[in-house]
Amino acid sequence: MSDITLKQIVEGLLMASERPLRIEDLYKVIYTDNNLFEISKLPEIINELVDDYNGRGIELKEVASGWRFQVRSDLSQWVNKLYEERPPRYSRALLETLALIAYRQPVTRAEIESVRGVTVGSNIMKTLIEHEWVRIIGHKEVPGRPAIFATTKRFLDHFNLKNLDELPPLMEFTETLLEETKPETATETEIALANETPLEIDESPLVEDDLELLE
Repeated sequence: MSDITLKQIVEGLLMASERPLRIEDLYKVIYTDNNLFEISKLPEIINELVDDYNGRGIELKEVASGWRFQVRSDLSQWVNKLYEERPPRYSRALLETLALIAYRQPVTRAEIESVRGVTVGSNIMKTLIEHEWVRIIGHKEVPGRPAIFATTKRFLDHFNLKNLDELPPLMEFTETLLEETKPETATETEIALANETPLEIDESPLVEDDLELLE
């Protein structure tokens, strides 16, 4: 046991975990009543590991849910060849809707439709919720009590973001989502996004019993 270092344990836990781990998660696993390691050094060890893997094929990355090892994103074109199944292709409408929610949240379906200029199908919202990229955080106290949507930690994790402040410029993010469709001309939605056309959002109060704090 004396030959094992805290750094090795942390590295092994992060490698073995199927989900990102927070410092608190590592602490709970490593800590014992007769603890032999200096738990207070966990943040320092994380930083050392980040430096150790700098410039290599994998990296230690902090996302919304914690720290995780992952393949560098610029290697995806080669890594994807290992998998026979092609990654799912999402409709342009779904990706535009996701971009609007990410940058306009909290937002209702009607507010999304006012920018896109077309109806947002129930199947689009259902898909986003099933992927846990979007969730309902409450309902507006207006006739019909429409649901209010916001992104989730799973959304941040998927796009390698620690928080919403790390979102790239809106148009750049939209182009990233839509790059596979490669349209010849910009859609009205993209033009609205690029111009940062403001939504006329109803400021009616939210229902306290339904509204959850954004994580």
